[in-house]
Amino acid sequence: MASISNLGYLVLGVKDLEAWKQFAVDTIGLQPGRSEPGKLLALRMDGYEQRIVLERHDDDDMLAAGWELDTQEDLNAFAAQLRQQGVAVQQGDAALAKERRVEDLYFCTDPNGIRHEFYVGAQRASMVNPFHSSKLVGGFSTGRLGMGHFVAAANDAQETIAFCKQVLGIKISDFIRGELAPGVLLDVAFFHARTGRHHSMATVKIPFPYPKRIHHIMVEVDNPDDVGLAYDRCVQAGYTINMGLGRHPNDRMFSFYVHTPSGFLLEFGAGGIVVDDADWEIKSYTRLSEWGHHHPEPH
Repeated sequence: MASISNLGYLVLGVKDLEAWKQFAVDTIGLQPGRSEPGKLLALRMDGYEQRIVLERHDDDDMLAAGWELDTQEDLNAFAAQLRQQGVAVQQGDAALAKERRVEDLYFCTDPNGIRHEFYVGAQRASMVNPFHSSKLVGGFSTGRLGMGHFVAAANDAQETIAFCKQVLGIKISDFIRGELAPGVLLDVAFFHARTGRHHSMATVKIPFPYPKRIHHIMVEVDNPDDVGLAYDRCVQAGYTINMGLGRHPNDRMFSFYVHTPSGFLLEFGAGGIVVDDADWEIKSYTRLSEWGHHHPEPH
């Protein structure tokens, strides 16, 4: 069976492109790519033309996830598998493929309203325009592991888990189930794709009304010093820290969480583990963090 290799890109619909540029480029350390003033800004993390696409949109939310397959044959087979399951999958036209900077793609929509795009042939940037971050000491951890992860805020947790397993075909890594605060229960399922980033997607059942399709997106760097430096830049720039520096027990990520200009969070981390299905054991954890990740005290 054809399977997804990794999470290759995200498309975010944002109200304020300029605010996002200041946040993503000047603070987080992404590199600006192509842009259409007032309409679109592409962000680079590596040698590809784009990893995160910001589109001007009133939703201020995630619009689409781009999942990479290795070959055109794999992509066609994957789309056929979805159709055999009765999934309403459509092939993107040439205009959409050009916007996404890929050779070919199909798409469908999940129970939470997020569009999932399955593609092949992402375009790399020219050698005369290599990736360069104006802020990072090292670089972003991408390559075969993909661009990072996102956590969906599930309307129905079991329905979303079923979509991940049966439609996307990604595998359970583990769970975190426990009390986040007195009377506030946390229930998160983590999923990995074939190349093994601990999770490219997770789904969380948020125990209170939540207006967004996602809780957060994550970018990972290869130098832990960049986590601390990014934390300092966020504080100095006046961005609201949601959770301070800490380490998760399951993927071992050393990270912090900051509010984006759209209201959902961005996790900035280093040190995440890679899953090898040959000897991986699915576990359930009761704590979100081994240490840290504290909510800052209000001033």
